[in-house]
Amino acid sequence: MAQYRITQIEDYGPLVGRERVERIREKARKFKDLRVANFNSTYYGGGVAEMISSLTLLMNSLGLRTEWRVIQGTADFFSITKKMHNALQGGKIDLSGIKKEIFEQVIYENSVRNFLEHDFVIVHDPQPLPLIEHYEKKCPWIWRCHIDLSRPNDEMWEYLRRWIDNYDAVIVSCPEYKHEMKPPQHVFMPAINPFNIKNRQLSDKEIDERLAHYKIPTDLPLVVQISRFDPWKDPEGVVKAFKLARKEVEATLVLLGNFATDDPEGSQIFESLRACQEERILILTKGDDTALVNALQTRASVVLQKSLREGFGLTVAEAMWKSRAVIGGDVGGIRYQIEDGVNGFLVSSVEDAAERIVRLLKDEKLRDEFGKKGRETIREKFLLTRYVEQYLDLFSEFDKSARSRD
Repeated sequence: MAQYRITQIEDYGPLVGRERVERIREKARKFKDLRVANFNSTYYGGGVAEMISSLTLLMNSLGLRTEWRVIQGTADFFSITKKMHNALQGGKIDLSGIKKEIFEQVIYENSVRNFLEHDFVIVHDPQPLPLIEHYEKKCPWIWRCHIDLSRPNDEMWEYLRRWIDNYDAVIVSCPEYKHEMKPPQHVFMPAINPFNIKNRQLSDKEIDERLAHYKIPTDLPLVVQISRFDPWKDPEGVVKAFKLARKEVEATLVLLGNFATDDPEGSQIFESLRACQEERILILTKGDDTALVNALQTRASVVLQKSLREGFGLTVAEAMWKSRAVIGGDVGGIRYQIEDGVNGFLVSSVEDAAERIVRLLKDEKLRDEFGKKGRETIREKFLLTRYVEQYLDLFSEFDKSARSRD
């Protein structure tokens, strides 16, 4: 019979130290059997779903009864919520009455089919935000916003405030995403699970098999970007930067993406990128093959995340954890992971990206230096232990305030 197991907090001991592991276990003890519900809009296809997956399992292993529920929606609904997502990151939106009606009706339907008797409810991102108005509020509700809120569309923000202001706390990914609202705001930077298939150490044989399966050539250095097919990730800018860099160095570019179930734009962007495909520019859609993601990140000479907007950009942390040299867009959460010129490069243009690609491909010593420092940055700051401890501390704050009222 197969022996199944999930990662335990003790597994992190060799990475973060026994003292931190024991501190987290101690904090979790008083929350044994605490009931926590998480809501989001997709079960795969991005860093949010991955984090919820890992976080809920780790919380359960610590004794908290932590659930994960994914809202159901129509194609119309997800088309509208993608536009809302873009508007919160500064894009334009035509917020018509019919759009609001579709959005609010779908959320109401989800409230009818989800029963809540919990001690905490955590709602992730704008899609399920209105759920709060359809329940008798018996416990703290937390809105966890994973996207870049630094310059939201004013009309969009005002529309969502009617729900946001009913929450008991809001969690954002970076300090500059704090915004005018009634609930107290907290900053929880995202984190990775070093033990899942995407981030654990693969053998050379496993890596070779994955790359060969997708016919990815390894005779030249690999330059890789892995992210959803999304205009904010600037895949077209990556192709342009690579073509400029190729005038000075030989390499193969791999753009690997996927389509989240709540992101109807992805397939259109993939189709437009396919026109760029050639022998040394590969556009692949197997981003749901996490072993392939791991193999590409591990074998790459340079990993890019040339985002124009980025809530956080966990692919940066994933590549740094694998001791890769990373070039990231000088935006959002990427700035908190990469210290320019120390453990990677930050860039603001196609030309900058091309120049950094050339420099790294020509300088193996610099690649190794960035790789070592990058892995240590992730070990210290961006592993799931820190993330789960922040949630436990927030639960404690509510626990203390409830006791003080009693």
